[in-house]
Amino acid sequence: MPSAPSPSPRVPQARAGTLVRHAGLWLVPTALSALVALLLSLLYMGGILSPNDNVHQLPVALVDEDRSRPLPGQRENLGKQITDSIASAGSSDAVEWRRLGRAEAQDALASGKVYGALVVPKDFTTSVAALTTDRATARPTLTVLTNPGLGSLGSSMAAQVNQRAAGQASLTIGRQLTASTSVPTTRLLLTDPVTVTTRVGHPIGRHSGLGLTAFYYTLLLVLSGFIGGNLIHSGVDTALGYADSEIGPWHARRPTVPISRTQALVLKMLMTAGISVLTTTLVMVATVAILGMDATHLPLLWVFSYCATVTIGLGVQAINAAFGGIGQLVSMFVFIALALPSSGATVPLEATPGFYRFLGIFEPMHQLSAGVRAILYFDARADAGLTRAWIMIAVGVAVTFAFGFAMTHYYDRRGLHRLTPQPA
Repeated sequence: MPSAPSPSPRVPQARAGTLVRHAGLWLVPTALSALVALLLSLLYMGGILSPNDNVHQLPVALVDEDRSRPLPGQRENLGKQITDSIASAGSSDAVEWRRLGRAEAQDALASGKVYGALVVPKDFTTSVAALTTDRATARPTLTVLTNPGLGSLGSSMAAQVNQRAAGQASLTIGRQLTASTSVPTTRLLLTDPVTVTTRVGHPIGRHSGLGLTAFYYTLLLVLSGFIGGNLIHSGVDTALGYADSEIGPWHARRPTVPISRTQALVLKMLMTAGISVLTTTLVMVATVAILGMDATHLPLLWVFSYCATVTIGLGVQAINAAFGGIGQLVSMFVFIALALPSSGATVPLEATPGFYRFLGIFEPMHQLSAGVRAILYFDARADAGLTRAWIMIAVGVAVTFAFGFAMTHYYDRRGLHRLTPQPA
């Protein structure tokens, strides 16, 4: 009769109280956590603290429709004088005044090229001249047009710029009018003679979050690609035996499947492209069908959303393949930490420090939010940012393939294989 196997010796267990006193155990997580907290704080808050102090070349249309005859003793009508004065006074870096005709200004609003417009009406000089006679029937009016499709903050900033310019023009005109009368009551009424009215220059839907749905929808696409890419990366490594599977108290490791780094990257990218079909569809179903977000050009929106999600997911796979264990941290900074404050979708890039304007040249969220905004608010016009968004998606995919496969091919050629634990 065979003897019973002797029990295996009990492996001594480490205790947390003992390990916690080892300084080396603290070093890496402490340094990384502190660095991430510091950088995230600087990046996120640095772009939004002082938008008015950082305004640089905010594009605003200046429209002179005044066709009235000049006032007596003047060579130009008041519309020409006002727009000349505003353009010259605002020639600093803060505002980029674009002198346009009414049709051109409306087109610029409809394509998202300007954040607002200041319009001098056709009979402006005539209505001002009537104030000193008994023919006046209404106060002269300057019109401020907003563009909520570019975001509530950007549109509001442009409206404030226009209102200040219009208010200064009214005071200037008032000084001219009061110089010709000595009646105190008349002088008081003419001191600030112009009414400034504000209205929407390019309306958007009521269910558009005051122009913020483009940002949040883009954020959903980026998060879907980022989180989905990392889940696919971890899931494939677990299924192929390169990582442990641990759910609650259950732990397992599957037999390792021999595969090169390059082929593993191909597998993960193919799965990213396939699974993104489902995630993109669900994002649209949730936002448009269930929540009722205002959206037009739905087929185009789906195609763009899918390409955006896939581009982010492929980028995550390439970065993880290149950087290994810290790949998720690197991709978080590339696609989230640096991308959010430089997106220009909440705070206009023209109102952020120069560092964020530089990031906006290539960071993906700025490109994607411009494309989504063009589809949602600007009738999918190519010149509203959609063409650039498509170009940058193509560039992003090309850079991702070149970087990811160059790194994995280099690792494979050097024989830097991933650790292959023995199957249990």
